[in-house]
Amino acid sequence: MANRTFVIGDIHGDLPHLVALLGKLPPMTTTDKIIFLGDFVDCGPDAAGVVKLVRQLPELTPAQVVSLRGNHEDGWLRAMDGGWPDFVMPPGNGCLQTMESFLGRPVSPLGTGFEVDDLEVLFSGSFFPADVVEWMKGLPYFFEDDHAIYVHAGLPDVDGRFIHPSEAEGKQKTALLWTRDKKFFKDYRGKLVVFGHTATRELPPEFAAYTPEDPDDLWAGTNTVGIDTRCGKGGFLTCIELPAGTIYESRG
Repeated sequence: MANRTFVIGDIHGDLPHLVALLGKLPPMTTTDKIIFLGDFVDCGPDAAGVVKLVRQLPELTPAQVVSLRGNHEDGWLRAMDGGWPDFVMPPGNGCLQTMESFLGRPVSPLGTGFEVDDLEVLFSGSFFPADVVEWMKGLPYFFEDDHAIYVHAGLPDVDGRFIHPSEAEGKQKTALLWTRDKKFFKDYRGKLVVFGHTATRELPPEFAAYTPEDPDDLWAGTNTVGIDTRCGKGGFLTCIELPAGTIYESRG
């Protein structure tokens, strides 16, 4: 089948799950696309390896590869631009693990506090290679094809209307990466939107997950599909193939 789109959720530095998932995808052609929804770094043990593989992927597959910006890439860019301790400091954000990965150090378990000696390097993001920083700066905020709109977090509500991401400006554009709006999950009606960012187990339970008995599985609303299945945080990585709706998972 031609013109397939394979959408992959938040990876969060978990290279083994990314490799496992890619190994389960079918052979592709130049008419296919692979869309990454962002959040390549933080939390997991090999952020540097994930970034390296995602950046190399266009050379390894005939499919078109599109990598979107996630809120964690956005957070690091903001930290490097002017400092953002509220993003970098919380152990649960996994920023320490990204620093250790890029510096080639043993990676601490998620939740570990940082050492004072690491504070300057961690806060500045100076451990990122220059080419990786430029890659992050170039990541688009959304992508759209015949099947769906793809965005990291969701669409902003402006005056009672969920705007198309191409209309987003300023804080609205930032919302594409950071929003967690229950109204969007429940009430959006329009072209299908596939998003990550919010773990599926935290999405409104009144909409059944793809497999209702498994709250960590893909989440499907009326015109929205969430595929952040907590990869890098003890979960697994999910991909949905459109238009068929076939699901691929790194677990199992």
